[in-house]
Amino acid sequence: MAKSSERPDIAPLVRDMLAGLGEDPDREGLVKTPERVEKAMKFLTRGYQQDPCEILNAALFTVTYDEMVVVKDIDLYSLCEHHLLPFHGKAHVAYLPNGKVVGLSKIPRLVDIYARRLQVQERLTVEIAEAIQKTVQPRGVGVIIEAEHFCMMMRGVEKQNSVAVTSCMLGAFRDQQQTREEFLSLIHRRPNGLR
Repeated sequence: MAKSSERPDIAPLVRDMLAGLGEDPDREGLVKTPERVEKAMKFLTRGYQQDPCEILNAALFTVTYDEMVVVKDIDLYSLCEHHLLPFHGKAHVAYLPNGKVVGLSKIPRLVDIYARRLQVQERLTVEIAEAIQKTVQPRGVGVIIEAEHFCMMMRGVEKQNSVAVTSCMLGAFRDQQQTREEFLSLIHRRPNGLR
């Protein structure tokens, strides 16, 4: 029976999947698994119910600062849309203000909104950059994501130490090599006293 949002309940589908895998869904350890999986999947894909532009617009501030703003080493967790297996890693986000800055905490929230959807890393990288470009309208945006994919680690090629790196450079980050190089040097630098 569909809920008011016209989406079917997930729990009965999980129960059917367990049976399809040869398990007994009525076994003690699995009786509540369908409900647990439904709850977990709704949590892991909660980004569909969040508006990234609304989050950014709620914390835009007019300033005269025009140097690079970088938020690096943002933990991210997502689900690969091809196998529904996790991938996790770090996002590094930078922009060059053009009269406005966004509250620093909004950048990790933006990463989470897009990561908490079924994703491919390439699209995730572009979506983060384009949301900042559209809402904050800076002179440029750079996003780099480094992630490990369980679909490569647990199945398929089974390579445990491979890391996928994707980038999206817009505006000055694409057009000016010096800006791009500054971003790359800043994300690899470790300030004294920090990790």
